[in-house]
Amino acid sequence: MLRFLKVGLMVLSGILVMGCASTTDHEGAPVEDRPIADNAGGASTSGASGDGVHGQNLGTDPLKDPANILSRRSVFFAFDSYVVEDEYRGLVEAHAQYLAANPTARMTLQGHTDERGTHEYNLALGQRRADAVKRLMVLLGAQDSQIETISFGKERPRNIESNEIAWAENRRVDVLYLGE
Repeated sequence: MLRFLKVGLMVLSGILVMGCASTTDHEGAPVEDRPIADNAGGASTSGASGDGVHGQNLGTDPLKDPANILSRRSVFFAFDSYVVEDEYRGLVEAHAQYLAANPTARMTLQGHTDERGTHEYNLALGQRRADAVKRLMVLLGAQDSQIETISFGKERPRNIESNEIAWAENRRVDVLYLGE
């Protein structure tokens, strides 16, 4: 029995050693060295990063590319809340990474509310929503000086109807980059 165990261990060791050996020859594999463009004006970087933040195609502005997460510009909120929900964290993180990679880029976060509540209350809630998104972006790498916040309260509804669907569309923070 001990003999079979020794033979089994030797076979297993041999298989492990063979599995770890590499037969791939990487010599002569083409490597392209391309500089990464500074994206200060919002233009695309020249390299494809695959992270959804930088442009995938040369000449494509990631902020305007519908296939890029950066083209999404609204973070929505629950009723009477300024907590950034988990479903919007990826969007906020992508914009924060874009700002971190482009130190001259600037944005304004516009806070909005639905029509319910007083004018003063809605202005304050819209401001708290915009500030909450800004705080998260700064925590994720953006510079405080790159982001301004403003509240429009209930003054600029996306949907003018008076029902739950309209109210949900109006409880938001919109992301606008300087020059747009």
